[in-house]
Amino acid sequence: MDEFDLSESLTSFLSDPSTLVSTDQTGEDIEGALDATIESLTTDPSALLQENNFDILMCILLNFANLSIKGKAELADVITSGLASQAEVAHEIIESDEPELFETQKQILEMYSFLTLWLVSVIESASPHSAHMGSKSKFKAQQQSQGSIDAKFAFEHLQIALEIMCKVQKLKLSKLFVTSSERDLFISLYTRSAYLILENENAIKNHTLKMHVFKVLCIAIKYHNHGFAAQTSLIQNLLYYDHLSESIAELLQILAEQYDHSQLTDEILRELSNKQFSSNDVKGPKSVSVFLIKLSEVAPRSVMQKITVLVKYLDSEVYALRCAIVEVCGNLIIDLSHQEDLMETHKIQLNSLFDVLDERFLDINPYCRSRTIQVYTKLCELDIKLGPRRQQVTDFAIQSLQDKSSHVRRHAIKLVSKLMASHPFAVLHGGQLKLQEWSDRLQKANEELKLLMPPLDNNSETPHNPGELSRIDEGLLETASDNETPEEDMGNQTIQEFENVELINKLKLTKQYYQEAINFISSLHKASELICSLLLAKNKSEVSEAMEFFVIADAYKLETARHGIRKMLHLIWTNSNNDEGKGIQIHLVECYRSLFFTAPEEFSERDSCTFIARNLISLTYGASAAELTSLERLLLVMMKNNQLPQLVIQKLWQVYGVQQKDVSKSQRRGAIIVLGMLAAYDKEIVVKELETLYHVGLGSFGKHDLVLAKYSCIALQRMCGGTLKLANDHPVVGRLIAVIETYSESQEWYSLSEQALNALYGLAKRPDIVCSNVIRSRTRRVFLKDNSSVSDRGKQSSSTVELSQLLFLVGHIAIKQIVLMESYENEFKRRKIAAEKDISQKAVPKDEMDLISGTSEDDFTEAINHIRENELLYDRMGLLSSFGGLVAEICSDNLKYNNSQLQISATLCLAKLMCVSASYCEAHLPLLLTILEKSQDAVTRSNIVIALGDMAVCFNHLIDENTDFLYRRLHDSNSAVQRTCLMTLTFLILAGQVKVKGQLGEMAKCLEDGDKGIADLARMFFSELARKDNAIYNSFTDIFSTLTADSTLGEEEFRRIIKFLSAFIEKEKQAKQLAEKLAARLPRCETERQWNDVAYALSLVNHKNEEIQKTVQEGFKVVSSTA
Repeated sequence: MDEFDLSESLTSFLSDPSTLVSTDQTGEDIEGALDATIESLTTDPSALLQENNFDILMCILLNFANLSIKGKAELADVITSGLASQAEVAHEIIESDEPELFETQKQILEMYSFLTLWLVSVIESASPHSAHMGSKSKFKAQQQSQGSIDAKFAFEHLQIALEIMCKVQKLKLSKLFVTSSERDLFISLYTRSAYLILENENAIKNHTLKMHVFKVLCIAIKYHNHGFAAQTSLIQNLLYYDHLSESIAELLQILAEQYDHSQLTDEILRELSNKQFSSNDVKGPKSVSVFLIKLSEVAPRSVMQKITVLVKYLDSEVYALRCAIVEVCGNLIIDLSHQEDLMETHKIQLNSLFDVLDERFLDINPYCRSRTIQVYTKLCELDIKLGPRRQQVTDFAIQSLQDKSSHVRRHAIKLVSKLMASHPFAVLHGGQLKLQEWSDRLQKANEELKLLMPPLDNNSETPHNPGELSRIDEGLLETASDNETPEEDMGNQTIQEFENVELINKLKLTKQYYQEAINFISSLHKASELICSLLLAKNKSEVSEAMEFFVIADAYKLETARHGIRKMLHLIWTNSNNDEGKGIQIHLVECYRSLFFTAPEEFSERDSCTFIARNLISLTYGASAAELTSLERLLLVMMKNNQLPQLVIQKLWQVYGVQQKDVSKSQRRGAIIVLGMLAAYDKEIVVKELETLYHVGLGSFGKHDLVLAKYSCIALQRMCGGTLKLANDHPVVGRLIAVIETYSESQEWYSLSEQALNALYGLAKRPDIVCSNVIRSRTRRVFLKDNSSVSDRGKQSSSTVELSQLLFLVGHIAIKQIVLMESYENEFKRRKIAAEKDISQKAVPKDEMDLISGTSEDDFTEAINHIRENELLYDRMGLLSSFGGLVAEICSDNLKYNNSQLQISATLCLAKLMCVSASYCEAHLPLLLTILEKSQDAVTRSNIVIALGDMAVCFNHLIDENTDFLYRRLHDSNSAVQRTCLMTLTFLILAGQVKVKGQLGEMAKCLEDGDKGIADLARMFFSELARKDNAIYNSFTDIFSTLTADSTLGEEEFRRIIKFLSAFIEKEKQAKQLAEKLAARLPRCETERQWNDVAYALSLVNHKNEEIQKTVQEGFKVVSSTA
C-alpha cells in the first residue's frame, strides 16, 4: 500500500469517506474479506501495513451497516485489539529507546487510531437516538438511512475504544512525533471521537461511558496541549447542544480536581463573559445559564475567581442569563457559608454576593425576581445563616407579595414560610412566635435594665457610662486616705461594679434579641394580611402556598394565623368542575385535617376522638354565619370521604347532653352546631338522639340559653325532607310550640322562633293548624292580657314586646305557608307524573287517558294561586287577613308607634305579607319604599332591600319600575346596608331577574368603596358578569358615562375602575368597536378632565387604530370665542 498520510486521510474522511476506498464489494465479499483480514491481523497486528489490510478495513467500515451483528463485533474487536497491542509495542520501543523503529511504529499507531475514529463514528451514527440526524456529512447521512445497532452493543465497544485511547495517550508520544503539529493531529483523532460521543444525548446518559469520554479529553488537555482546541470545541458544543450544558461543567470539575488543571475553566468563563446575546436568542443563553449554574454547584471555587467578569451578565437583555447569575450567587454563598474558618475576605465576598441578590428583587423581569426569591428559599432550607440580613430579606419578601406577577407572589409566600420555619429566635424561649409574649419579655428586660443602671449624677453634664467602670484608675484606690473606706471594702465594691457591668451588657444583648424577634414577628403579621388576600387569587398554586403558610404559622402560634385559617375555609366553595378546583378543595381538606383532625401519635383512639371533637367545637367559637356555612360544607366533604370516625360523633353528643354544669355554654352550643352540620349528610345522627334534643335543647338548658335552643331547632330541621312526619300532639311539636310561646325580651328570641317555625313546618303533619293556634294564643296575650298588677311603664313595655313578637310570627308564618302550599303543588305534580307513567305502561286507551289526566294540574295551580292571592290576606275568615291592615297602620304612623323594635318587626311583617299577594304588594309598595328612603334604622333598611329582592322574583312587573330605590342603597350611610344591597343586586342581575338599565355604573363605584369587603364583592360580581356573553362590553359605555358624570369620583379612583373593567374586553372586534365609540366622545369633551378620562380608557383598549392614536396624541384642544 502507499505510505499513509494522516492529514490527507483525515481531511478526506471528514468531507467524503468514500473517496478513501477504491473497491466496491458486496455484502458476502465484505464478510469474506473481514474474516481474512481478522486472521491476518490476529497473527500479526503490524500486518496492517501489508497486503492491503488497511484498505480492506476502510472498505468494511464504509459498509458497516451491511455487516451482520457478529461481523460488526468482530470488526470492532480487531481494530481496538490491534490498537491496544500496538500501544504496548510502542511503549516497549520508547522505553528501550530504539529510534530506528519510531517512524514505523508511529505510522501503525496513526493507521489504527484513524480506523478507531472511523469505528467510533459508524457505531455512534448507527446507535439509537444519534445526534447526527441532521448532519451535513454525506457519510453520516448514509449511515442513518441504514440499519442501526442496539445501545448495549454501542456502549460496550465505545467504552473499550475509549479505554485504549487513554492508554495510547499515556505514552511518551513526544518521542514518536517530532513536531507538535504532528502530535496535535494524532491526538485530534481521539478528541474527535470523544466529541462525537458527547454529541449523542443517549450516550451521555450512560455514566460509565461519559466518564471514559471525560478521561480521554482530560488527558489530552493536561498532557498534550489540547487546551485551546478544547476551549473552542466545548464552547461551540455548549451553544449548539442543549444536553451538554451540565456535562461540560462536570468535565471541567474533574479536570480541575483530578488533573489539577483549572486554566481551561478560567478561559471558558472569560470567553463566555465577553459573548453578547440578543434578546431574540433563546437556545444559546439557556445553555450558558444551565452550564454556569451547574459549574457553580460542582466547582464553586473556580466560578468565584471569575465572578467579577460574570456579573456583567446582570446587564444583559436576556433574563435567563440574569437568572443564572442570581442562582450562581446563591451557590457561591452556600459554598462560602460551609467553610469552617471564614476569613475577612470571605465575609466581604459574602456581603457582595448578598448585595447582588438583593438588587435582583427589583429586576424588571418577573422570572428573575422569582429566581431571586427561590435562591433565598433554598438558602433558608439549607439553614444558611443570614444574620442581620434576615429582617431585610423578610421585608423584600413581603414587598414581593404585592408583585403584579403571580409567579413572584407564589414564591414570595414560600420564602416567608421558610423564613418563619427557620427563624433564629428559638434559643431562649422555644420557637413560638406570639407577639404578646415577646413584648412582655422585652418590657421585663427593660425594667431589669433600668434597675441595674446606676443613677445619673445631677452635677455632671454627661450621663454616667457603666462601661467606664472597667477603666477605673487603680492609683486612686492606692492613694486613698486611711479615714476613707477600707481597702477590702473598696475591692468588694469594685468587683460588684464589674459584675453589674457584665450583667448590664448581657441584658442589653437580650433586649436587642427581643427587639429583633418583635420586628420579625411584626413583619410576619403584615405578611399574613397580604397572604390572606391571596387566598382569593386566580392562580391556584398561589392559593395552595397561602394555605400552607397559615398551617405553618399556626404551628408557630402566630396570632394572625387563625384569621387566615378561618378565611381559607371559604375555599371549599371553589368550582370543582376542573382539576384545579378539585385540587384546591382536596388541599384545603388536608390542611384542616392536619390542623384539627390529626391527634398526636401517643394518643389512644378514645383520646384522639376527644381531641378531634374538642377541635371541631372550637371552630364554632366566634364564627360568622358565612364561616359556619363553609364549615358545614367542609364537614360534608369529609363525611363523604369517611374521614370522621363514628366515635367523634358520640363524643359530640356527650358534650351536648351532659348534665353537669362544668360544660360551658359555648361548648354545648358548638357541639350541637357541629352535629347539625353532620346531620345534613346523615339525618340518622339526629333521629337516633331525638330524645337528647328534647331534654337538652328544647328542655331546661334551652330555656336558659336561647342560642342553644336555636341551634337545636336547626338540628331538628335536618330530619325534614323524608316521609318522617310528627303528629301535632307529639312531645317534640309541643316543645317547639312552648319555645315559640315563651316570653322573652332577648333579641335572640326572634332567631329562635324563626328556626322553631322552620322545624314545625318541616316535621309536623299539619303545621298550618299548629301555627294557627300559636297566632291565636299570642294574639289573646297581646290584646286580652290582664296587666292590672303591672305598672304603666311595665305594661306598655310588655305589650310592645308581645306585639313585636306577634307581628314577627305572623310575617314568618305567612312566608312558610306559601312554601308549604308550593310543596303541596310540587308533590301533586310528582304524583301526577308517576300516575301518568304507570298508566302509559298499562296501555290505557286514549279516551280513558284524557279522563284521568285532564287539566287537573292547571286547575290545581290556579287553585293554589287563588288561595295565595285572594284568601290568605283578604278572606274575612282567614287568620292572616286580620293583620294586613294592622301592620300597615303601625308602619305608616311611626310617631304614634315609636318603639324601634316594633317598627322593625312591623316593617318585616309588612314586607313578608307583600310577598304573599300581588295586590297587597301593589297597594303597599309606596309605603315600603317611603320607609326605605326615610327610616333611620339600618336593620329596617336592610330587611326592606332583601324583601324587594324577593318581590322582584315573585312580582317582577311591580319591582322592575322601582329598581332605582334599590340602587340608591349602594351608597347608603351604613356599610351593612350597602353590603346587603350589593349582594341582593348581584343575585338579581346574574339570575336575570331584573333588567339592567344603565345602573351598572353605580355597581362599578363600589369597586373603590372604603370597605374592603364591599369592594371584593363588587369585583366578584363583575368577574361573574363577564362570563355572560358580551355583558361587560354591552354596558361599558353606560358605565363610563355614569362614572364621568360623578364629580365626587376622584381621577385615580376612576382610572382604577376603568382599568379593572377594561381587562374583560378581550375580543379584538369588541375592542375595536369600543374604541370607536369612545373616540367619538373626544370632540365633545368640554373639560380637560373629560378628555383625559376618555384618552385613558382608549389607552387600555387594544384597538390598533392609527387615526384614534393620532387624535389622542394631538391632545386636548381649548377653543375659546372672543367677545
